[in-house]
Amino acid sequence: MTHENCIFCKIANGVIPSTTLFEDSAFRVILDLGPASRGHALILPKSHFADVCELDEETAAKVLPLGAKIGSAMKKSLGCAGFNLVQNNGEAAGQTVFHFHMHVIPRYENGPAMVSWTPGKASPEELAEVAEKIKGSL
Repeated sequence: MTHENCIFCKIANGVIPSTTLFEDSAFRVILDLGPASRGHALILPKSHFADVCELDEETAAKVLPLGAKIGSAMKKSLGCAGFNLVQNNGEAAGQTVFHFHMHVIPRYENGPAMVSWTPGKASPEELAEVAEKIKGSL
């Protein structure tokens, strides 16, 4: 299913042109128009899912291996030292287009810091409290 007003549905299904790296019956992988690094790509399912919480199991089972395939090709062809697979869920997490997508971001030696944080601290009691809250919602 697609949403008529979703730009990523239109791109994934070829209604809006893109620089496509890969396409099959379930996905289109395109180069990002606002890349974080050279070769930054987006994996777009052709069906509409707002975020990972709506993703069906069949699509979910395919997206990570596809990310590995694209990242491996980037390492071979672009000479990047590694890559990040990034997937944001919700506005607070940085999601700007509400169609599930995964970023494949090539990382180069001595490149800029991205997708990093300073580790915080949590007491064993706090970890236990947080774990119980999450477990209660599973």
